[in-house]
Amino acid sequence: MTTPQLGSFKAPAVENEPMRTYPPGSTERKALEAAIAQMEKELPFEVPCIVNGKPIKTGKTEKQPIPSDHARNLCTYHEADQATVALAIDGALAAKAAWESMPWNDRAAIFLKAADLVSGKYRYKLIAATMLGQGKNAWQAEIDAAAELSDFLRFGVKYVEELYAQQPPRNAAGAWNRVEYRGLEGFVLAVSPFNFTAIGGNLPGAPAIVGNVVVWKPSPAATYSNYIVHQIFTEAGVPPGVIQFVPGPPPEVVAQAIAHPAFAALHFTGSTHVFKQLWKDIAANMDKYKGYPRIVGETGGKNFHVVHASAEVRNAVLQSIRGAFEYQGQKCSALSRLYVSSSVWKGGFKDQLLEEIAKIQVGAPQDFGNFMGPVIGRPAYDKIIGYIAKAKESGGEILIGGTGDDSKGYFIQPTVILTKDPHSVTMVEEIFGPVITAYVFEDEDYEKTLELIDKTTQYALTGAIFSSSRAALLTATNKLRNAAGNVYYNEKCTGAVVGQQPFGGARGSGTNDKAGSISIYYRFVSARSIKESFVGIEEFGYPSNLV
Repeated sequence: MTTPQLGSFKAPAVENEPMRTYPPGSTERKALEAAIAQMEKELPFEVPCIVNGKPIKTGKTEKQPIPSDHARNLCTYHEADQATVALAIDGALAAKAAWESMPWNDRAAIFLKAADLVSGKYRYKLIAATMLGQGKNAWQAEIDAAAELSDFLRFGVKYVEELYAQQPPRNAAGAWNRVEYRGLEGFVLAVSPFNFTAIGGNLPGAPAIVGNVVVWKPSPAATYSNYIVHQIFTEAGVPPGVIQFVPGPPPEVVAQAIAHPAFAALHFTGSTHVFKQLWKDIAANMDKYKGYPRIVGETGGKNFHVVHASAEVRNAVLQSIRGAFEYQGQKCSALSRLYVSSSVWKGGFKDQLLEEIAKIQVGAPQDFGNFMGPVIGRPAYDKIIGYIAKAKESGGEILIGGTGDDSKGYFIQPTVILTKDPHSVTMVEEIFGPVITAYVFEDEDYEKTLELIDKTTQYALTGAIFSSSRAALLTATNKLRNAAGNVYYNEKCTGAVVGQQPFGGARGSGTNDKAGSISIYYRFVSARSIKESFVGIEEFGYPSNLV
């Protein structure tokens, strides 16, 4: 029986989660160090699948190595097999009716509680898992696993409340018009990446908050932190079956889910190549489905900074370093292409850039002095080193870095490549590592360079324009209108904040559905219009029928 909603409730006001900075000797640093020490003492952890609220140990296991110390594993996890995935889908569908009919205020309360658990009780544990398992330093883990995940959940409640409040503005005499926002018919498949714990929580969380049931396949390289997130959802009150946790081999788990007749939507963050293939596979299965599945994806980036002759040099240098090398460049928004006007490059930009990069410490995230940690694993390490080699072979000049050490962890030095070819391989293809390729253009070629930026790659995620000239900013904005979904003036091209900069790009970078805004929730609801007439008609004819 559905509980009646005996009032019109308004969710609490929300603000962005305050971020803790972990200075030496602070309470928060001591608490985080203690959480890391405790986790290192207890590892490796065992992670089961969670289906219908119960752990399932399939016996087919894989390991999540610690990328800064790859001889150790953070966890061993059980991979979902075909029977487990089938059970997860069936269980989700069975849980759907009760979940979508739960009063909105109760669903909202569950996710608000989850946000408080993230920002309070589980904060340091979640950050520690993100540091050890995904190689983030304390600050990067804080802004991701604590602040952004809390923000996704709290602002999600705010946005859904606003969505539900959008009702028809007009009613005819004797009638009442209204709209309900139903969850999709079927289940949502969430496929999350390794690089943001917050995205791991948001990909299943956003569809669930509007009444959908979700089968969640986390990234193998983020299994443990994502498992903690699932535990938080459970403790907050998400009913069994609503979010099924099925780690496992991506091709098998995903293929089984999208082949099911009740597949209703894909919520994906990952590579452009994989996303395009999944789109094709879903299209090939169209005759199996009840309706047309929603496809929501955020994929790759080949993000740019363009530094105009009028730019404030020091700011442009430091913003570029942060944009490129925070979290080892393993952000879909990370700076990869750097276009600098000749007068600025020669007037101190190059020297300051190299001088500041030389100060960067690379090492294990547990050492708070390290600005950069490891890349996520062996395939990433080999790919990045391979791109640096390709750049050298094609005439690129390594200004700094260009080396790595994989003896203990997967560490690559921050690298700057200077190219004279704006279409060289590292200017065009996504690297996903700590590598900038710089191209110096003549000051008078600013507009031509903007056209070059727009046409060089398939991606259109983020970009930044550095200039003290409003005319130069406006020119770049207009010429690069379709080159990025998030643009920054005199600020690095990373760091979108929920509730402040809705995030997403188009072209090869995804469907631009803007995580961190109300827009994303429209994609996971199916609206139904209801008109109710209070007084019946007495005849079928109209005055125009009279003769």
